[in-house]
Amino acid sequence: MRALQFTEFGPVSNLRLIELPDPKANALTAIVKVAAGSINPSDVKNVEGKMEHTTLPRVPGRDYAGIVVEGPAEWIGAEVWGTGGEIGYSIDGSHAELIAVPIASLRGKPRALSLEQAASVGVSYLAAWLGLVEYEQVAAGETLLVMGANGGVGGAAAQIGKCRGGRVIGADRRPLSAEAPAARAIDDFFVLGDQTLEANVRRATNGRGADLIFDTVGGPMFEPALQSLAHRGRLVEISSLGDRRVGFDLIDFYHNESRLFGVNTLARDATASALFLDSLKPFFEQGAFQPPAIDRVIALSDGRKAYEKVAGGELRGRLVLAP
Repeated sequence: MRALQFTEFGPVSNLRLIELPDPKANALTAIVKVAAGSINPSDVKNVEGKMEHTTLPRVPGRDYAGIVVEGPAEWIGAEVWGTGGEIGYSIDGSHAELIAVPIASLRGKPRALSLEQAASVGVSYLAAWLGLVEYEQVAAGETLLVMGANGGVGGAAAQIGKCRGGRVIGADRRPLSAEAPAARAIDDFFVLGDQTLEANVRRATNGRGADLIFDTVGGPMFEPALQSLAHRGRLVEISSLGDRRVGFDLIDFYHNESRLFGVNTLARDATASALFLDSLKPFFEQGAFQPPAIDRVIALSDGRKAYEKVAGGELRGRLVLAP
């Protein structure tokens, strides 16, 4: 099979399109012919050596959709979708023509989604669902601030918050795109940098602050996010741009009785992640959730160029590789 592979950490130019032996099915493993595998920012970080526990050489790619070609008879020919914290890190990933995955992780994709759309859901919605539903437990009537609303994870968080009855405020460093999945879920929006974050949030909440903040930025925005919380507000962090070390006023933190959560999707392997896909699937079937916007679908043979575009940023949606 053809696959993208890196043998050392560094720039995405380290990726090479090579021929590898086809993976084989066994009692625990099925083989999926990959129809699409999206490129997440974490896939770029993986190649760069910024993700823990990656072993080399490695085929990257966490999210996928495709057709089962080897495995249990009842799954042969089925269109499936998946993601997992080990995929592309400790086992070979989806940026290849074939991928071996645990049989226990096989899940039929939502009929409402194309294979390319299904391949773009995994990491984004897993992070948002974990943060908002499992940890912050967003409830009807609460105000949710989503920082990085134009992105895939931000769009997922906005839709989940709205679906659960929250009032959703979006923030990003550029205006909200009308095509962004978050657009139909956002009740208020502001551009980061127009004023201080806290001033914008207080304005939008009549001085109260946000009950919940889902922060896809981190780094320099961490302390401003804490300062924007309502009393007993909850903050979820999933990333940190720039310096990974941050500082804040601990006395203000405990006086406000703030709560802080970290979300690590890598801690959920493919089988554990499949349980979250089970929770998400009905929302996609019913049209309540939209997948991340797809900027374009690129052939696997141009995979390195696609990685370079993701590494460069400023895309209007997800790039998807199609073998």
